[in-house]
Amino acid sequence: MRKLLSLSVAVFTAFSGASWAQDNPVLVELFTSQGCSSCPPADALLHELAGRDDVIPLALHVDYWDYIGWKDSFAQAKFTKRQKGYARAGGWRTIYTPQMVINGAEDVVGSKPMKVTDLIRKHAARAPKVDLDVTRQGNTLVLSAKSLGQGDPCDIHIIRYKPSEEVAIGRGENAGRSLVYSHIVKDWQKVDQWDGQGTYQHEVALKGSEPVVVILQEPNYGAVVAAARLR
Repeated sequence: MRKLLSLSVAVFTAFSGASWAQDNPVLVELFTSQGCSSCPPADALLHELAGRDDVIPLALHVDYWDYIGWKDSFAQAKFTKRQKGYARAGGWRTIYTPQMVINGAEDVVGSKPMKVTDLIRKHAARAPKVDLDVTRQGNTLVLSAKSLGQGDPCDIHIIRYKPSEEVAIGRGENAGRSLVYSHIVKDWQKVDQWDGQGTYQHEVALKGSEPVVVILQEPNYGAVVAAARLR
């Protein structure tokens, strides 16, 4: 874990006055933990990002800090596995919290708003490779994609998340604090694959009313090709 100062003022400075195109949203994955004393500033930053249309922020709570006194109520082993997969794919020497992964391609300490802003701007400026459209028809999610060039194979992921929840931390490094978490991933499923050529359509049955994110990502923890959400 990393020890970092509160960044509420820096968060405001980094994002005020900035604008980006909204038709090519940037995926920001935050690997975090309720038991990590360095994570609240990053959790607050993710909350700031949640208010933007040009960014799709997701909080993936990992389970490897549960042993230090507080079991994270949102943690899932599959999120730790995903973080380790990114580390292997990117040649990163270690995993840590808070870590943000931008569009599946670059990582940054999650509580450094200026660096996060720079990476978001960098990825938002890139030309989209796929035109992705997601609609909901009753209990069915309809995905439509069109390659905008020479496409590459990608995996189709569907994520359900909870917009926010406040948690009273009883033990561990954040004992006595009541913290608000945003865009908490509750379920993550890989549902299909696409060769990236021409057009693609897929339908998935949905249960419940939680918001949905759809991600097209190159296999083996590669770059995110496209992302979309339904609130």
